[in-house]
Amino acid sequence: MFKRLHPETDDEITFDFEGTSISARPGDSVAAALLVANIDTFRETPVRGRPRGPFCMMGACFDCLMVIDGEANQQACQILVSDGIKVARQLGAAKIINDSETDDEL
Repeated sequence: MFKRLHPETDDEITFDFEGTSISARPGDSVAAALLVANIDTFRETPVRGRPRGPFCMMGACFDCLMVIDGEANQQACQILVSDGIKVARQLGAAKIINDSETDDEL
């Protein structure tokens, strides 16, 4: 569905999406790399489990929230891919941790 406008290049990095290796170009956002790989469901809504994917691609809508390197609530359209990162869909609501909370409180 999505394709690149510019010719292929030799510069390529790979990252892990739920156990699958995804190729990307340096400078791609996580969202752009996943869309090019035909992955368009990035999260599920907390109440009804409805699929959501990128909408605005500029950080305003929050429909591209994912778990990136173990950290939930990351906007995939705002994070650049790097070699070896681990990305997963965010299923439902993720707990937001306040910096003042300790591990004992969680």
